[in-house]
Amino acid sequence: MTRHRPRKRFGQNFLVDETVIAAIVAAVAPQPRDVVVEIGPGLGALTRPLSARVVRLHVVEIDRDIVARLVTMFPRERVMVHEGDALEFDFAALGTGLRVVGNLPYNISTPLLFRLAGSVAAIRDIHVMLQKEVVERMVAAPSSSEYGRLSVMLQYRFRMERIITVPAAAFRPVPKVESAVVRMIPFARPPHPARDEALLAKVVAAAFAQRRKTLRNTLRGFIPAQELAALGVDPGARGETLSVEQFARIANAVGDRTAAVAASNGAS
Repeated sequence: MTRHRPRKRFGQNFLVDETVIAAIVAAVAPQPRDVVVEIGPGLGALTRPLSARVVRLHVVEIDRDIVARLVTMFPRERVMVHEGDALEFDFAALGTGLRVVGNLPYNISTPLLFRLAGSVAAIRDIHVMLQKEVVERMVAAPSSSEYGRLSVMLQYRFRMERIITVPAAAFRPVPKVESAVVRMIPFARPPHPARDEALLAKVVAAAFAQRRKTLRNTLRGFIPAQELAALGVDPGARGETLSVEQFARIANAVGDRTAAVAASNGAS
């Protein structure tokens, strides 16, 4: 089989360190009947040990050359190869209780995480490797420089834990950054539910759009400063200081306010 040349446009850096591979598989601890789906299997570093532990493994791969390799490397009844873009893949179509694993391409990691969050009802857990700085943002606590929109929106839906740090030397070609593996377990129900999650996303995006500005300014189009204060939120604070619970509280208040205004206009 000819050697595959990594493609920059797909963000291909292939994991080759056997110690790291074993640590990831041990962290996932797949059982034979688990429905496991691997994103970006590449040259099969994780695919091999995962497929040896489950009855059937699903993999999602966009590179046609790699797809051709995979279908010759693994029998179809053991490894089902789905050719296509993970950003467009319907994960829920594979059923429920999905266990998602993968070395996510750095260039699409954030939109792919949001894509997975949108399929949360079908997911049991997620173990993915990303650029270390992205993982630090995912697990960041309020009032830290890494805390932002990604932190809030993922922590709203998942319990997050960074479990493995991976050096650049574990890959070929060697990237310029370190990586880390994060475990994401969906909440059965968000601890701080927002009645309108789309509205929550808009409020959070606005709060972090201009990080140096205070909530009085960033959320001006959603809620007056005095109403923020009535919720126990300092209008002079910045978005990075708010907890997930506070963002959910603001979103619910904005929703109530919008409904009240609509009702008032309808009655007049």
